Amino acid sequence: MNRKTVFLNYKSLIASAVVALIFVFAGAAVSAVAEKSNAPYDIVIKNGRVMDPDTNFDAMGYNVGIRGSTITAVTKDDIKGTIEIDAKGRAVTPGFIDVLSYDPIEYGVKYKISDGVTTNLALHGGTVKMGPWYKSFEGKTAVNFGAAFFYMAARGELGISIYKAATGADIEKLKKTAQKALDDGALAIGISLEYAPGITAEEVEAMARIAAAYKVPVFFHARYSDMEEPGTNFDALREIIDVAKKTGAAVHVDHINSTGGTFSMNESVAMVKKAIADGIDITACIYPYDYWATHLNMARFDGDWQKRFRIGYNDLQLGASTERLTEESFKKYRKQGKLAVAYAIPAEDVVAAIKAPFVMIGSDGILNPGNNNHPRGAGAFVRTIAVYAREKNVITLMEAIAKMTIMPAKRLERGAPVFKKKGRLSVGADADILIFDPENVRDTATVVKPNSHSVGMDYVIVGGVIVKDENGVRRNVAPGRALKSSR
Repeated sequence: MNRKTVFLNYKSLIASAVVALIFVFAGAAVSAVAEKSNAPYDIVIKNGRVMDPDTNFDAMGYNVGIRGSTITAVTKDDIKGTIEIDAKGRAVTPGFIDVLSYDPIEYGVKYKISDGVTTNLALHGGTVKMGPWYKSFEGKTAVNFGAAFFYMAARGELGISIYKAATGADIEKLKKTAQKALDDGALAIGISLEYAPGITAEEVEAMARIAAAYKVPVFFHARYSDMEEPGTNFDALREIIDVAKKTGAAVHVDHINSTGGTFSMNESVAMVKKAIADGIDITACIYPYDYWATHLNMARFDGDWQKRFRIGYNDLQLGASTERLTEESFKKYRKQGKLAVAYAIPAEDVVAAIKAPFVMIGSDGILNPGNNNHPRGAGAFVRTIAVYAREKNVITLMEAIAKMTIMPAKRLERGAPVFKKKGRLSVGADADILIFDPENVRDTATVVKPNSHSVGMDYVIVGGVIVKDENGVRRNVAPGRALKSSR
């Protein structure tokens, strides 16, 4: 062998080693194998327990093939991919859809990914100007994203106090603003009645009629959160049900465990079930915790909140802190608009809600820098599996997955057909996929430390791109796609 041949062989060995190291550090490490460039699939997930909540398919030893951003094979046949992941002993499911989140800011998204979220929707609130909002996140986030038209913010832009009614002229302006937002892709209309108590039935009906015309749902933070007269959970739900009946709009009750159902969950669930039996298109969501949180300067803390919520100052805890509040600190933090956790949800209400067939999971949170947050922003989805499916056996694993995938997809797909390819694990669906061991996933975020990643999500794939592997959340990948309604 001459010197030139030895040198070339040495270069080849170095190149091979570099390629091997790239695969290790890229985290394709359960079993990622570089195949020939003409391999039939870009990614193959092998030997997994494939679970499709759309069809209730649940079987071991299946292989999933991905080309581009689409699932193109679910089979027992041996298939080859450029990247191959051995998922033996793992569940392979659709990625979770957080139907009740906020803007997909970079800081919070990494915690969402660890929690299995592949689609983050700002439907509790949202925005007013949809075009600029979508543009601000395109090509910049690892998760799919979308938003609602936020009615309360639109009122604010017109200078309408949260305690005042909109005039007839105001309503006409707001209707045009809502229509523009829906033309630009808003997925829903979000109305926060408790936080803007001046909103009238006339305003709600006007928005619901627009939503019905565009075939999108109205997401309601209900008007009342307690059982103290005047204004109870039953009145709150009745308002939402009646507007759906009157306008034909699909409606959704945000976090019914903290608004519309607290202290009355069995009766509240029965009310919604009866409405569904009567032909009303209504759903709800919860976050799987027995404590809620909000900013202390919100209208929710107006009046005798201690009586309404059956708590005192000491039942409030400053987010990301061990500090329990006093009357003095409550006043201080209220001026600052700090977020506090309230230990005010009966544990049995969470169980009754999560068992209801119309209830899905929505976090009502995304972590912000500073971490003055509720742990639901980092752990709501894995907690649903770890606590309510595995530990408490309140729901099955398949039911838990359905509440986080196919149910939110179907809630939105009538007005946004893009969701017909979400929340499913079948040929033709979008390749938003999770690989995890259901016996080992768990949430770690707490009130004191909300910025703590859920553990056990081995792989998270968004649009055919691995965004998390066994080494953690990957940096500098942004396959997240803008999800919009369309007429």
